[in-house]
Amino acid sequence: MLAVAVCSAPFLAWAQGTVVGGIYTCVDAQGRKLTSDRPIPECLDREQKVLNPSGTVAQKIGPSLTAAERAQKEAKDKQEQEANNRTAEDRRRDKALLMRFPNRAAHDRERAEAVAQSVAAAKVAVARLSELGVQRKKLDDEMEFYRKDPTKAPQYLRRQVEENNLNMDAQKRLILDQEEETKRINTRFDAELVRLRQLWPPGTH
Repeated sequence: MLAVAVCSAPFLAWAQGTVVGGIYTCVDAQGRKLTSDRPIPECLDREQKVLNPSGTVAQKIGPSLTAAERAQKEAKDKQEQEANNRTAEDRRRDKALLMRFPNRAAHDRERAEAVAQSVAAAKVAVARLSELGVQRKKLDDEMEFYRKDPTKAPQYLRRQVEENNLNMDAQKRLILDQEEETKRINTRFDAELVRLRQLWPPGTH
């Protein structure tokens, strides 16, 4: 009985949702045409037709899938859904890109503004670094009196030298960061431009 129950489980699950009152017909593996008032177990692996009393086809059912086949189908369906989602997301992104940049002039203008901000930040850092350089020269001149033994320099002087070193290092890092930011900006706009050239109508680029 246990074996029958286990074997019947896929069939029972498959039979759910079938048409009540219809006539089921199919051709089994031996070529026999079978009919029944309920889903036919012998045709579990193939399509069954459900006929109206008039003899017309009301519904087609099956074939049933094994657990492995269902898992494979679910995996395939998931992949297709993910692909559809990516396609939809790409379309949304393209639409947003076109709304933001309807033509080449708009894209060039925003690129120039973004680059200008990064370059301006780098210039501020360069100017600050120059100021720190002047300050450092004065500190070095004072430290010259303690060249043989810097540990004898006053605490305030040593602290100023240390702070100057830290500030100069910070400005140098800021300059490098802004240079990298300018590269990232241009790389992003270059990639956008490639895509926009494919989306823009002729004459806009």
